[in-house]
Amino acid sequence: MTDDGGGTGDGDASAILIPLHEARRERLDQPVRFDRRELDQILRIYGRMVAANEWRDYAIDHLTDRAVFSVFRRTSEVPLFQIVKDPKLARKQGAFAVIAAGGRILKRGQELGRVLGVFDGKLKLVEA
Repeated sequence: MTDDGGGTGDGDASAILIPLHEARRERLDQPVRFDRRELDQILRIYGRMVAANEWRDYAIDHLTDRAVFSVFRRTSEVPLFQIVKDPKLARKQGAFAVIAAGGRILKRGQELGRVLGVFDGKLKLVEA
């Protein structure tokens, strides 16, 4: 006697139907995340800046509407920069943005590599 998992009895376990509205709801309930390729690009820049003794700590937040990679000089301070992925803005202004500590958007675009190019030049923290 074999157990076919309580299916229809025809032995085809790959023919499981999922209603489309349920699949969409599950996808929308998930927070926005950086994928592996995006995180690799971000951590490459982070490693370079840590080696230059510019940055010391980071935090990653996966929110329902956006993902944020925050960079800190010291853990107890506000972030120096935030690298934001906001899929709602993908068609308008670009899904990726680099935001400075004061809230000023330094660069925004469709491709993360180009947006992270803002860190290629020498950035310095200016005390007001």
